[in-house]
Amino acid sequence: MEWNEKLQSIIDYVENHLQRKQEPIDHQEVSRLAGCSFDFFQKVFSYMNGISFSEYIRSRKLTLAGYDLKSTDKRVVDISYQYGYDSPTSFTKAFQQFHGMTPKEARNGDSTLRVVPKMQISMKQQYSWRLEQKPAFRLIGKTIRCANGEQPAKIPGFWSDCQYTGVFSKLFSISTGNPKGLFGLYSYGESSSKEIEYSIMAAAEGPLPEGYNEVTIPEVTWAVFDCRGAVPLAIQCGWKYLQEEWLVQYPFEHADCPELEWYSIGNSYDRDYLSQIWIPVVAGCRR
Repeated sequence: MEWNEKLQSIIDYVENHLQRKQEPIDHQEVSRLAGCSFDFFQKVFSYMNGISFSEYIRSRKLTLAGYDLKSTDKRVVDISYQYGYDSPTSFTKAFQQFHGMTPKEARNGDSTLRVVPKMQISMKQQYSWRLEQKPAFRLIGKTIRCANGEQPAKIPGFWSDCQYTGVFSKLFSISTGNPKGLFGLYSYGESSSKEIEYSIMAAAEGPLPEGYNEVTIPEVTWAVFDCRGAVPLAIQCGWKYLQEEWLVQYPFEHADCPELEWYSIGNSYDRDYLSQIWIPVVAGCRR
């Protein structure tokens, strides 16, 4: 594996632990992914990126903590422990040094917070796609609503919440999909609405579980794109490719149906992990 691929897998590992698992970074796992000692990896990371590995992690923690303060009603004490600080006092000090304001001041709607985005390493991407006609199917799952612009902060937290509250286990247990996996679905309200709905769902039959909602996907032909690599980077790069090239140039008319993401069962940090983007098209109808 090339060094850039190794580094990207480590960045993805870090992001998953900060946004989903909320666990300390395991130096042994970083060493395994890098294929060298942790000390040597830190030296190479600093040399290549102009920032130490520990400072990058710290910056990402405080960036994500800012998202949480702005988009949720979590208590400061809970956020401080979530991102590995020993006390709310130490968290407040670090937060103020990074953002130039206290967590309490950051909750003000007019405050502007600093952002250090997830590091993106240049990697070669290859895609394959095919047309598949699928019968109508039913999706069952959970849904959140996001104001336009809140998605980057709220959706990763939604995946994390579904994992910890047992929603994933419930969806896998009732799934009738073949192969099994989970769907991500965006739904846009009326043009006057600024809210976007995002759902995590599974193809399923039978009674609707209490507290869950359902969507019927009509029979349609799909352009299915395979994305290989750790998520969310692989799926993000897939959408970028589609928006810059395929969606601009493809000859098919878009069907009246939402676009879907599909996530397979497996290690979502693996470089060969499979996720897919499904674009509904009108078969035989070209633009």
